[in-house]
Amino acid sequence: MEILSAIIQLLGGLAMFLYGIELMGDGLKNSSGAALKRVLEKVTGSVVTGVITGALVTAVIQSSTATIVLTVALIGAGVLNLKQAVSIVMGANIGTTVTAQIIRLGSIESDGSFLLWLFDTDTLAPIALVAGIILLMFIKRSNMKPIGDICIGFGTLFVGLNLMTDGVRPLVGTGAFMAFVDFMTNPLFGILFGLVLTVIVQSSSATVGMLQTVASVPGSGITFAMAYPIIMGINLGTCVTTAMVCSIGSSRDAKRTGVVHIAFNTIGTILFMAVMFTLQKMQAFGAEFWTAIVDSGGIANFQTVFNLITAIILIPFADQLVKLSIKVVKDEPEKQHNHPELYTLDSKLYISPAVAVGEATKAMISMGNIARDNFARCCDVLLKKDKSQLDQIDLDEDNLDRFADRVDNFLIGLSKVVETEIEDRQVDMLMQTVPSFERIGDYGTNLVELAQRLEKEEVDFSDFARKELALMCQAVNEILSVTVDAFASDDNEAAKKIEPLEETIDDMVRILKDRHTKRLKNGTCAIPSGLVFMEALTHLERASDHCSSIAVMMLARNNDAILHNHYEYLRMVHEGGDETYRLERQRRREQYITPLKETK
Repeated sequence: MEILSAIIQLLGGLAMFLYGIELMGDGLKNSSGAALKRVLEKVTGSVVTGVITGALVTAVIQSSTATIVLTVALIGAGVLNLKQAVSIVMGANIGTTVTAQIIRLGSIESDGSFLLWLFDTDTLAPIALVAGIILLMFIKRSNMKPIGDICIGFGTLFVGLNLMTDGVRPLVGTGAFMAFVDFMTNPLFGILFGLVLTVIVQSSSATVGMLQTVASVPGSGITFAMAYPIIMGINLGTCVTTAMVCSIGSSRDAKRTGVVHIAFNTIGTILFMAVMFTLQKMQAFGAEFWTAIVDSGGIANFQTVFNLITAIILIPFADQLVKLSIKVVKDEPEKQHNHPELYTLDSKLYISPAVAVGEATKAMISMGNIARDNFARCCDVLLKKDKSQLDQIDLDEDNLDRFADRVDNFLIGLSKVVETEIEDRQVDMLMQTVPSFERIGDYGTNLVELAQRLEKEEVDFSDFARKELALMCQAVNEILSVTVDAFASDDNEAAKKIEPLEETIDDMVRILKDRHTKRLKNGTCAIPSGLVFMEALTHLERASDHCSSIAVMMLARNNDAILHNHYEYLRMVHEGGDETYRLERQRRREQYITPLKETK
């Protein structure tokens, strides 16, 4: 029963340990993901700079996989080239060693001093847990949640480690444990064990932590000669995760990044293993060095030295590693995309919600630019009969449809993983903006269809009607530009100026419909072209309505009153309850209503 109880305790501790690492990593990613993405974007052509950046980013977010995901996304967006990405991935290996150095805190024993007592995990873990609970349950501010997650993850990690240690103690000295120790005396078995365990756990940091836990138990019998092959196997096991991250639905350079990481780890392991095996045979540093029982700190130090030296040795060969990856993943004719940011919207980005929200926003900005530019082309086709732009209009309408489908699916998945209120509101706003941009594109193509109808029926607008439509198109193109610019710059003050222009456009439509109805009654305008004119006004008005919707959704993110009642907000501003609205409304009337009346 004692053995069974120990195994259950060991597994329970392992579960808490793994959850603690994940929770702490999620908190770190959510609190710093966007900032770290900006750091990665500024990597220069220097390999050393990339290595340092990759190491620092991974050290902060506690996950080399997350760093690689961000890097792959930036390759897809064209922000990073292959060589820069490779240097970041090389640095990620160094950054993972920070976790082991944190875990070694568990081996600190107080000698009576307050500082050592404070850093003893029996003291530090409860303090971290209490701090996390206070932040999550009592302060309840959205920007405090990631910090609370970090604290609770940190505390849970060490509680799990202590449980694992208590679970391992009764197992030490049993026949099965001694057989395992004997099995690990073969370096090749050590490498294989570390590799397989890392593939199962999907975290090199967690696997090293498990090894540190077993080694910290008195009588474990884990020597340095047994530990270093396992650590090298763990390093190889991370390649499997990298291969999965970089292979599915990724660009060729993303796949090449995975190849370089695998080659880097494999070459480093083989070289280091050969050196270590030779040194062991020569009994370098003395026989007792290799047979000495290794502790948690010794494992952490070796992992750090191993990854650091491997990076230093292979940095000069970065170009050769890049060439190797190009030979493995050969160049083939690949469809070129006008908007590569669309193809970065991969579910792998969910590993860092802050970065995923940023990439989705970037894709939406592109979608807005396409809708605005294409709408202007459609107006030219209607007013100037400019058929030269029809192919581009069709291409960009297809682009808008692809954006809508891909962004929609991406945002639905993203909405399930975001944890901060700010990100949640941003995702909600994006989800509601997607159909607005898509519909604006549709209304543009409706104008093209009206132009084709005029040509087919061999009719045209009167000079008055053409001048009126030109002014309407000018107003709608302007509101589209103001909307897209406000959205791209995340400018709420600019968003407040959209509604006055939209109301002015509504007034223009009412004036023109009334005026055109009179022309139809008087027979000064042909019925076929008159009907086209009326439909054009409807499409133009509806496009501006969507701009108003986008503006309101932008403002609602930071204003609960608007969020809970859009119509009340619009009623208030229309009644003159907002000075900004009143002044802008007057300016827009002078800009468009006055010249419109002069065209009569």
